[in-house]
Amino acid sequence: MSESEKNKNNPLHGIKLKDILEALVKHYGWKKLGKLIDIRCFMFDPTVNSSLKFLRKTPWARTKVEELYLKMVEKK
Repeated sequence: MSESEKNKNNPLHGIKLKDILEALVKHYGWKKLGKLIDIRCFMFDPTVNSSLKFLRKTPWARTKVEELYLKMVEKK
């Protein structure tokens, strides 16, 4: 099975983590995002760069962010 066939049903394929995070921040804001996903880097002195570093190292947190993004996109 080729890579394109594996990713055919993945709604996040081709979307960068930075774009996902920026869309969530634009939609919810840092404060609400920190309440929806209990991650310290969203609650205390949040920046996109510091959050990206954490999310890239922490699979469970990245999964929560991706799930919230998919829910947000579905609602639109």
